[in-house]
Amino acid sequence: MNDHDAPHGFTSVDTQARPADWVRVLDRLSAEPFYAAYKRRLQELLRPAPGGLFLEVGAGVGDAAMALRSRGGAEVVAVDSSLTMIARARDRGLVRSAVADGHRLPFAADRFDGAWADRVLQHVAEPGRVLDELLRVVRPGGRVALADPDYDTQVLDIDDQELARRVLRFRADSGLRNGALAHRHAGLLAARGVRDVEVEARTLVVRDPSAADHVMGLRTWAHAAAARGRLAAADADRFVAQFDDAVRAGRFTYAVTFFLTMGTLPLSG
Repeated sequence: MNDHDAPHGFTSVDTQARPADWVRVLDRLSAEPFYAAYKRRLQELLRPAPGGLFLEVGAGVGDAAMALRSRGGAEVVAVDSSLTMIARARDRGLVRSAVADGHRLPFAADRFDGAWADRVLQHVAEPGRVLDELLRVVRPGGRVALADPDYDTQVLDIDDQELARRVLRFRADSGLRNGALAHRHAGLLAARGVRDVEVEARTLVVRDPSAADHVMGLRTWAHAAAARGRLAAADADRFVAQFDDAVRAGRFTYAVTFFLTMGTLPLSG
């Protein structure tokens, strides 16, 4: 199995020993002010109107879909490739939800007034195909919105900055399928004829090391790189030691920029 074929992130939730752990991760992230704020902004960019029909691909436990439904009076259909996630979304009251692969959406063309994918394209095997499917099911004049962190923008304050860059480079190139794609979302939309493409950047700054460790797993990235032959074991140990030194010194800082990208499908004719 090569790096491209290896399981990444939420694409393999149902095969994990404890898939419910991923549910807790998503719930923890949704409770963070940064995530709540950018998610709300992403939905604003869809310009939802009461009575409209919207689609979320990669909906997870459905919190964002339910928020759009309750705030704007729009109808929302949510899909996710994970049975675990969709079962939890239904338990929480999201009836219009289904297990589906974003590469092959089970909907007719021009079905929705808008669609969005939040932290999805970074995980999928063929992001261009998922994007094509999003555009296919949205009506002419409808809106599409995307959000992902771009791991090419990462910074981390530890003493050895070269070591930090090597570990962060692993995260960008190997820890995710498409970890450095987000800054290219606008170009992908424009190349497909989407109009009025706009981009907004939101930078996540983490000073609390428990948030970075327990949610993002940042402290484990170096040993993950070593396990895959991308870093010497001694360097991985040194990374963890310097990570802990930064925490003890009160100077821990990690940051990564999210790109929110949106556009309008051209009208027919």
